[in-house]
Amino acid sequence: MPDNTSIVPGAQLRGHLILPRHVKFDWTAMPVHWLPGDPYATHVINVLHLMFPAGELWFCRVYNKVLPLLTDPRVRADAEGFMRQEAIHARSHEGVVKHYFQAHQIDTRPFTARIDRLFSLYLGDKPFGLKIGKSRFWMCQQLGMIAALEHFFAYLGNWVLNADGLDRAHAHPVMLDLLRWHGAEEVEHRAVAYEVFRNMGGGYIERAFHMLLAMTILIVLFYQGSHFLFRADPGRPVYPGFLSGWRNAAVRGVLPGLGSVLLAAARYFNPWFHPGNEGNTAQALAYLQRSPAASVAVHGGAWRRG
Repeated sequence: MPDNTSIVPGAQLRGHLILPRHVKFDWTAMPVHWLPGDPYATHVINVLHLMFPAGELWFCRVYNKVLPLLTDPRVRADAEGFMRQEAIHARSHEGVVKHYFQAHQIDTRPFTARIDRLFSLYLGDKPFGLKIGKSRFWMCQQLGMIAALEHFFAYLGNWVLNADGLDRAHAHPVMLDLLRWHGAEEVEHRAVAYEVFRNMGGGYIERAFHMLLAMTILIVLFYQGSHFLFRADPGRPVYPGFLSGWRNAAVRGVLPGLGSVLLAAARYFNPWFHPGNEGNTAQALAYLQRSPAASVAVHGGAWRRG
């Protein structure tokens, strides 16, 4: 089925160059519940820190293979910028694992080992032992998975940029800036993975399948990851249940509503979908102009709470 998609005029900025921002964060004195009094939302969001290092480095490995095959110079330039941003995302979330989690004696290795296996054993270059990593078919499947995951991450990026509930809940400013800096860059490059997938021949049926698979993977990881972090929490908080906890957190505005998440996934199944219609590039760039970490990165150093 042809993948005929179009972009609403003005939905994204044309001619915008995607560049990496070499941010650094200081995690000293970060409390275990950086959302004060809210271990549930803290740990659900913390699952992202466990997923991103392995996942985004996998994105980079796939793109390194694909870059020489991209025929459109604009798509290739965007893909190179995307890859550089993703490498810094992976490094920044790895810093959370190394410094924030370790400072609170939370050993994340039992869970991150599962994620490593996901991206190496099942989605890597030798899935289930098959040596098909350099075939165009398998690269297209990998790119389709990246595009589907990036749709979710761009949705979350747009949500966190507008999540006043996190401010009302007094989220720690360093963690909040990490999330909003990352979210803004996800909005900034939200169309790149989809365009690379299409440039490599990806079509509608494949992307629908990839979204179903991506939804399943993310639901399982958030469910298992939040359980894991609650068990590892040194304060031993009571787990409220995955769905009931999420609903209550969404009412407080510290997590996106489940209905909104499902609607975001559903939009991907529209034959005329294009990620350029999601989010607002101007808003994302405006945040990146005022982000403490991104501002400090211009001069060097790490953003810490003053």
